[in-house]
Amino acid sequence: MGAFADRAARELLATGETARKRTVETTSELTPRETQIVRLAREGLTNKEIAGRLYLSTRTVEHHLRKVFAKLGITSRNQLGSLA
Repeated sequence: MGAFADRAARELLATGETARKRTVETTSELTPRETQIVRLAREGLTNKEIAGRLYLSTRTVEHHLRKVFAKLGITSRNQLGSLA
């Protein structure tokens, strides 16, 4: 696992991005990827269309949406539009 963590750190450094620190306070915050997926879902795109746009698998999009639903306390995509 250490090798994977080192590689991820090097790749983040090369792109100029940073990984957010995970604390108890940030567990309910959406990640940048989750925010991106929510924005596309609000626009009415299907999971398959979101996956194609973001070069992800449909299952990955579904995984992110499940996490978003849990974090926001919602149960359907229709509820995404009512959130600020």
